[in-house]
Amino acid sequence: MTTTLDLQKLAHDIKQWGQELGFDQVGITDCDLTSEEPQLESWLAQNYHGEMEYMARYGLMRARPAELQPGTRSVVSVRMNYLPPLAKIAEVLDNPTQGYISRYALGRDYHKVLRNRLKQLGERIQHATGDLQFRPFVDSAPIMERPLADKAGLGWTGKHTLLINQHAGSFFFLGELLIDLALPVDEPTQPSCGNCSACLQICPTGAIVAPYQLDARRCISYLTIELNGPIPEEFRQLIGNRIYGCDDCQLICPWNRYAVTSAEHDFSPRHELHTPELLTLWSWDEKTFLKTTEGSPIRRIGFEKWQRNIAIALGNGPVSDEVIKALQAKQCETTELVQEHIAWALQQLQTKQIADDKKHARLIRCIYKGLPEH
Repeated sequence: MTTTLDLQKLAHDIKQWGQELGFDQVGITDCDLTSEEPQLESWLAQNYHGEMEYMARYGLMRARPAELQPGTRSVVSVRMNYLPPLAKIAEVLDNPTQGYISRYALGRDYHKVLRNRLKQLGERIQHATGDLQFRPFVDSAPIMERPLADKAGLGWTGKHTLLINQHAGSFFFLGELLIDLALPVDEPTQPSCGNCSACLQICPTGAIVAPYQLDARRCISYLTIELNGPIPEEFRQLIGNRIYGCDDCQLICPWNRYAVTSAEHDFSPRHELHTPELLTLWSWDEKTFLKTTEGSPIRRIGFEKWQRNIAIALGNGPVSDEVIKALQAKQCETTELVQEHIAWALQQLQTKQIADDKKHARLIRCIYKGLPEH
């Protein structure tokens, strides 16, 4: 029979094995998320999950890992940094002719990377114990990974609802290994957001409706990735040049001064996606899209939504004959959904052109009359 001393050593070994496999931190907790259930029920009742039907499909099972994987007694929670060394975040966000892609999606699909490492970790634990049932999860099943990571001491839940680590910021992925062995658990860390509300104020669409409450229906990540139909017009200008996800609430967080860049090669940015020109992305056909995004999380949104998002970004960018002609050229060869967003983009550009023409005419009149420009 395994003794308490053996379990303490095993917990220590698990953390060491996890780091050897490339995880930046490993924590252990039980599977009791009873305290999260009222908040989950309230969030779903307010329909904050939008079209993400899978969030509501399993009800409170999301807060009950032992129901998801019968026999579960402990959860090994891991995190892995993903921020690339040369993220070029400001460079792209400040250039309206380029498309901004959330930094987590620049490299290989993290689901595959983390799940494979978690499987290896489970096998090492199984080999050490002789008999173990385990199951790895990486954002792939109804499980509340952020509260579990919070309980396991990997960080605290920030007001933007993401996990924050005082030594590493928030640019990291989470994963879980459910096991049928009761291990010593780690202590949660102390929440340290204090009076800061920067993430609430910076969100372009006001998706963080209150501290620790996110209305996903307003979130740019939801709008550009999860939403299948038209993006509501009230959000289109606010999206700017963000074509896949949004990092604003993380970028403004003071704790990300301590963000640690990733040493994982699989998360290195693909050249075509790092600082992409919108017109170049717009020129892709579906075959090019599928080939370029092979093994990338971007691929799952499909070509139609990819075009929809880029059309909005082009409409939010500077006016040029090249952009207008590029949009018009695809009007008859794409889907109704994309056509709707092309029409919107062209209207936006026309409105800006008219405003620019009026400003130019006003300047000419002032110069002609010898009056100062106002």
